Amino acid sequence: MESSRRFKPPWTLVRENSECYVVKDANGVTLAWLYCRDDAQRYSFGVSKLSSDEARRIGKAIARIPEFLMPRQGFYPRGGGPRVRADRPYHVALEDRYIREHWDEIYALCRLNSLPFNATGEVIQNDGVWRVYEFTWQMDAILFWDRFEGRWLRGTEFHYPERPENLPSLKPLENWPKFNPRNLR
Repeated sequence: MESSRRFKPPWTLVRENSECYVVKDANGVTLAWLYCRDDAQRYSFGVSKLSSDEARRIGKAIARIPEFLMPRQGFYPRGGGPRVRADRPYHVALEDRYIREHWDEIYALCRLNSLPFNATGEVIQNDGVWRVYEFTWQMDAILFWDRFEGRWLRGTEFHYPERPENLPSLKPLENWPKFNPRNLR
């Protein structure tokens, strides 16, 4: 399927010269210039410039934008239903027991990684009790599904897509205690 985007992926990062990185699309159209100076410490006017390493890292991040905007295969919107909102088409179900045992960790990880944690209020009883969460962006739903061992919903059934190879990982919680069921008593 040919992309209908104005700037065709893949985007590449090219070192134009010693003072500039350029991000270009597949047609060679320049999308961004990133100016840098390696001798910023020598002159006072160079303090506000990026170092070449900073410019390269920012350029690589810009070049990855189409990768994050492309829909992932196998992760489809849920479709119609009584609790499905058009602006939040992606639904992931988590097992109720897992949510109760790991509530603090789930909540903290979602806050840390800016993932929405919006429950639909729907409860599914299928090999256990499952609670449904809704997402606007496919990537947010995929990251949530992957990290918390959820079930992808398509219609009223669970869908089991394969985990994408190059899926970014969520930022981990620092100094977070491991779950111990004995502490619940």
